[in-house]
Amino acid sequence: MEAVILILTLLFVAFMALGVYAGVKTVRAAKRGVDRTITQARRSVEDTALKAKSYGQPGVPGELAQLRLELRTSMRATQDALNAGMAEDASLAESLGLFERLSVHGRELDDELKRLEREPDRATVATLLPGLKERTERITHSAESLRWAARDRARQFADDDLAALNAQIDLEAGALRHWTTEEPAQRRDTAGHGWSGPAEEPAQRRDTAGHGWSGPADEATPPSLTPPDPRLRTGYPWQKSARPETTN
Repeated sequence: MEAVILILTLLFVAFMALGVYAGVKTVRAAKRGVDRTITQARRSVEDTALKAKSYGQPGVPGELAQLRLELRTSMRATQDALNAGMAEDASLAESLGLFERLSVHGRELDDELKRLEREPDRATVATLLPGLKERTERITHSAESLRWAARDRARQFADDDLAALNAQIDLEAGALRHWTTEEPAQRRDTAGHGWSGPAEEPAQRRDTAGHGWSGPADEATPPSLTPPDPRLRTGYPWQKSARPETTN
């Protein structure tokens, strides 16, 4: 009885621990989902505000907003492309590491542009714009290089896989249509050997015409058992015809 109680107690404790673990995992997953949603919503709001500033505010504030918008758009697109490619190609881990290092410079530049948006001295900010544009172009160019390289790599793998699949399908289709490969060979054999008999038939006919009736001509004609009639025998002109014998 005590063993049964002990077993039931252990099962109850195990189920309780499993329930607590599942609850913690669910709460953490929900928290990550909420944080992700909040982050995406904040990014959407910031992007909308930057677009409004780039089109609505002329001069230095609009140019700063345009630089921030280009930087954020390029970096986000590259991050999404690399994360999507990592699920199928583990060799992109090094590229993702390089992008993380590039993201450090991108965040520093974005923070600097954000601070300059609140700078009251527009003239000083205007003198800094050429350098800021150059830094933005360098970072976005590197991000675009990684992004397009990952896309080209994925497309090349897809093309190679498709080519191999097409070759296998062609082989399978040829194996399924095996009679189409056997019929031409049979026709060639028939054309080369199947009608050799009629080709030799004229020669056989010539042999028959030349030798088939030579047997009766070559055989000696047997002598007749009835003697020929002397009256029917044709003689020469100077010979007298034989008179018939008479009996007295």
